[in-house]
Amino acid sequence: MGSRRAAGGRRKKASAAVVGTVAAVVVAGAGFGAWALYDGGGDDGTGRGGSAAPEKRAKTGPVTAAEVTATAQRFLTAWQRGDVPAAAAATDDPEAATALLTGYAKDARVKAPVLTPGAPVGAKVPFAVKATVTWKDTAKPLAYDSALTVVRRAGDGEPRVDWHAAVVHPALRDGDKLVTGESGTPPVKALDRSGGEITAAKYPSLGTVLDGLRAKYGKKAGGAAGIELRVVRHEEGGDDDGKGAKGGEAGEAADKTLLELRPGTPGTVKTTLDPALQAAAEEQVEGKADASVVLLRASTGEILAIANGGHGFNTAFQGSLAPGSTMKVVTSSLLIEKKLASIDKPHPCPKYVSYGGWKFQNDDKFEIKDGTFLASFARSCNTAFISQAGKLKDDDLTRQAQQVFGLGRDDWAIGVPSFDGAVPVQSAAQKAASLIGQGGVRMNPLNMASVAATVKTGTFHQPYLVSPKVDGRALATASRAMSPATLSQLRRLMAYTAASGTAAEAMAGVGGDVGAKTGSAEVDGQDKPNGWFTAYRDDLASAGVVQRGGHGGDTAGPIVAALLKRG
Repeated sequence: MGSRRAAGGRRKKASAAVVGTVAAVVVAGAGFGAWALYDGGGDDGTGRGGSAAPEKRAKTGPVTAAEVTATAQRFLTAWQRGDVPAAAAATDDPEAATALLTGYAKDARVKAPVLTPGAPVGAKVPFAVKATVTWKDTAKPLAYDSALTVVRRAGDGEPRVDWHAAVVHPALRDGDKLVTGESGTPPVKALDRSGGEITAAKYPSLGTVLDGLRAKYGKKAGGAAGIELRVVRHEEGGDDDGKGAKGGEAGEAADKTLLELRPGTPGTVKTTLDPALQAAAEEQVEGKADASVVLLRASTGEILAIANGGHGFNTAFQGSLAPGSTMKVVTSSLLIEKKLASIDKPHPCPKYVSYGGWKFQNDDKFEIKDGTFLASFARSCNTAFISQAGKLKDDDLTRQAQQVFGLGRDDWAIGVPSFDGAVPVQSAAQKAASLIGQGGVRMNPLNMASVAATVKTGTFHQPYLVSPKVDGRALATASRAMSPATLSQLRRLMAYTAASGTAAEAMAGVGGDVGAKTGSAEVDGQDKPNGWFTAYRDDLASAGVVQRGGHGGDTAGPIVAALLKRG
């Protein structure tokens, strides 16, 4: 019943970008001793030189420590001395490696890199890079850390560097390029709603958000471009208008500046972020690498805070994860409208229920005898929802999510790249799993905070980070609202869950008009599920996820509740 976050296939791309002329020096590193440079003669791609060896049986099993050391040495030594063919031959994708390593000097203008390896950890070898980036009469030092992994090459089992663009620089994704020159877009000075400047140093979670603001508004905000070393992202569809990419994928990441050689003149962009709440959000995810949270003003959709632990991928806006039982908010609205459930009427919650060839169960195999739908929702009974699958059309949940909650239509324009959820039409067992936020359903904290906001206000308000008045863009709207009777029951369900259900412990002490829903989403290969929590308090709505965290009430719940209290 578990479902996994969609992941891209293994690449082998022919992308341009990164690495060139180098000084021939001896490299030393912890765990390696001193490395002597090869003489460059007749490498046959095996690192032995000379004629091809006689045909032999392919090597199998994990790479050995000696193979890791020798392969890393061969690759890093060749890269450092500017021998691109030899460095590429030490990888499992020479064509892609050649393009990247050639572009490092030509396009990125990175000169004389010095590569210092660290001690291997299994098959992984960290290394430090120090180099100089030049542009006409300007030069600046460049320093960063990267890593490579040694694997067995398909076919003969020879050890090779597992080639990804991130080997060259950790900010690169496969297909990206490194370029030094006049920046494509001027820098921006981002402001919070009070007029204070937003920086990544002040708010570490906002690095990707600032990149997105620059990509969207750099040319519109009146700034002038500077000279930079930057990552130019590979385009895989979608655009830079802040909408999620087509086909149910997360929105494209923006280009990223790595080094500024000559500063540009920034334009100014004002956001909806609240400085105190943003600081609180950063505090809540600090030290929690897999935690993400979003806080909205329910009545307008203004995003007041967004934070991601680990400060890498923007899961809060662009994540594509099964939302687990928080999706039962949407499903409940559907069942109530279809008169398949009513808050105070009896509703089945057995230990097990089968549908479409799958056997579903509740957490710890509990059951509620002679219970109501209110009891099933508050305790998050899976079988209470699965039992109704046969009475629903395959597209009912999709239509409900799109028409009432504004989800899964690829039309949100929040001001930076985002993903507005996916609720695909499914049948049989997958349809049943979708009712409890598994199957093909995909969401992120921004989406689920919006769901809570829609329940609180009765109407979908598309979230946004930059006011549409800045650039005249249109915000997404819902095609219909829930009936007053459905909305009333849905609010009672969430209020009771916050007071006496699975969300009660986290929501203790959160006063005002409140409602909440917990969730745990199983993921194949994970020991613990992803923990979800969505809630509202008066005019605030929030949602969070802690990946591999376990029960949402114990993990994401305290994060969300803390922000609602601060608001």
